[in-house]
Amino acid sequence: MHFAGVDDRTGAEALRGLTLTGEPLGPLPAGERWLHELIDAEVLDRAGSRVGVVRAVEANPAHDLLVLDDGTLVPVVFVVEERPGVVVIDPPEGLLDVNRPGAAG
Repeated sequence: MHFAGVDDRTGAEALRGLTLTGEPLGPLPAGERWLHELIDAEVLDRAGSRVGVVRAVEANPAHDLLVLDDGTLVPVVFVVEERPGVVVIDPPEGLLDVNRPGAAG
């Protein structure tokens, strides 16, 4: 993020304690989404089986991770479809098993 006229740390520190606002970004390009919009979405696999519900999205160096209600982690790279309230994933075989809490790794 960059604010006009703030080009260094000193300029940024001068803004400490202020509320900053910006212009709305408008709609995202087709096929893109705000990650926070996935919170509370039901997660299905390609066959339509329920996998869980997205409770959080964690930043991760390789790919952001969907954190499901049972603690399962699903890299967002495996999201193949998203519509209001539903996320469809196509993970490689075994991924969900090794990414569940308590699974042997």
